[in-house]
Amino acid sequence: MEGDEGNRDQSSREEWTLLFWTSLAVVVPVIITLWCSVQRSKRKIHMKDFFRKSKHGWHCTDLFNKPTYCCVCQQHILQGAFCDCCGVCADETCLRRADRSLVCKEIMAPSQADGTLEHRWVRGNVPLCSVCVVCKEQCGNQPKLCDFRCVWCQTMVHDDCKASLSDGERCELGEFRSLIIPPHYLHHVNKLRRRHPDEYSKLASACGSSWTPVLVLANTRSGNNMGEALLGEFRTILNPVQVFDLSELPPSKALQLCTLLPPGSVRVLVCGGDGTVGWVLDAIDTMKLKVKLCVVMILPLGTGNDLSNSLGWGSGYAGEIPVEQVLRNVLEAEVVKMDRWKVQVASKGLYFRKPKVLSMNNYFSVGPDALMALNFHTHREKTPSFFSSRIINKAVYFMYGTKDCLVQECKDLDKRIELELDGERVALPSLEGIIVCNIGYWGGGCRLWEGMGDEPYPPTRLDDGLLEVVGVFGSFHCAQIQVKMANPVRLGQAHTVRLVLKTSRMPMQVDGEPWAQGPCTITITHKTQAFMLYHSAEQTDDDDESSTSEAERKEGRRCFSG
Repeated sequence: MEGDEGNRDQSSREEWTLLFWTSLAVVVPVIITLWCSVQRSKRKIHMKDFFRKSKHGWHCTDLFNKPTYCCVCQQHILQGAFCDCCGVCADETCLRRADRSLVCKEIMAPSQADGTLEHRWVRGNVPLCSVCVVCKEQCGNQPKLCDFRCVWCQTMVHDDCKASLSDGERCELGEFRSLIIPPHYLHHVNKLRRRHPDEYSKLASACGSSWTPVLVLANTRSGNNMGEALLGEFRTILNPVQVFDLSELPPSKALQLCTLLPPGSVRVLVCGGDGTVGWVLDAIDTMKLKVKLCVVMILPLGTGNDLSNSLGWGSGYAGEIPVEQVLRNVLEAEVVKMDRWKVQVASKGLYFRKPKVLSMNNYFSVGPDALMALNFHTHREKTPSFFSSRIINKAVYFMYGTKDCLVQECKDLDKRIELELDGERVALPSLEGIIVCNIGYWGGGCRLWEGMGDEPYPPTRLDDGLLEVVGVFGSFHCAQIQVKMANPVRLGQAHTVRLVLKTSRMPMQVDGEPWAQGPCTITITHKTQAFMLYHSAEQTDDDDESSTSEAERKEGRRCFSG
């Protein structure tokens, strides 16, 4: 009896011991993680103020993605900070010394006596697989801080080969010299007494006849949130003054730099979704920069990216090509014109209030696709951190589309709306949605006007001054069109489109920006034309084997030869 009690006591003690150590194994890592998070937050707050005052573009990292050495103490480091402009790296203890003693890439500086730029060398941490410009052997293959890189022309050279450079200290700005704004150009502009386009043209002649500087405008909140990393890579290659974060500075401010450049020379690379592109194009129109031929190219970071698809830049960028190739595409792309439209919404009964006026590049719609966009937009505003992935965004769109297939909130649209194309009333079948398109793609990569491609239809173009108007029977019909199992209801093409919503509220959208609208009159008229860059070499759809589709896409672009 006593033996049984002793065994039970021993078993109980063992259970409590096991429970104690199990709890300890769970609690201790949690406490350590929380402590590290608090310390990291304190460090970030402390560093943020230091970075704000620094002339370097410092970024902290907990783990470098390649073997890295401190540019001050020359020791191997796993964590620390790096400058995304000049490439200097330092651990936390050497950071302040690095900030004081190592000069960053200067956005504005005088040239040498012969008018050229001097190499600006940074020692160590050269890119992997880089080659010495003198001996053609691999650089940076020793386990120490070694070899040099020019922050402007990206030339690599061994420590021992540096004295043998054929051009001495003269820097030609490298492969992308025609896209870079040299620091001495801005220095001379700053010295000008009379700032006039003719003076800028004289200064630009020293930069070469093919000089077409590029401005990079990135929305760091678009799509997969790749914007911040891209900004750093572009700052490394270009002059940092050419690269702008649209979450910190609106396009109207960023584009002020165009006023210091010669007319007809600027190219603007917009890294973001279709909404970001529209934002930039509106700013260009407002500043009247289209007179200077400000040409826009798209690097698609958004969710739908239909405008990017229509211009040959693909349905989304996920880092599959390096930024160097992106800049080569800027040099090689052809210039086309694209129609832009004015959407005027006059609410019924509010005669003394000015109509709502919007700009349209892609499409206007009323019905199920606008309802999906409205539901998506509403939930993204509430929890923006959840919508940080392109895949998650498309999954949420699919969920709302499936819901609308069952609920059918937009049914009997034909009884609530009237449609006029170029002043002629159009009889509507039993529809749930109407879509007015300016471009060939819709709904994240679907050629809406083409449908299945089994019926004759007039070709579409970006610059013909015509809109394509189609109807859909519901969300399920939209899904069928996207997988080429159905055709849209083609209602016609027109120069002017007028819709009258007679009763109730309906979801509407322009280029993915949705809202709920009461009874109103919507008038869509031609506004202007924008100059865009078209990439003809890239396939943008799985169905490009079709010769008919290829012919239409070629017909849909017209080069600008101004």
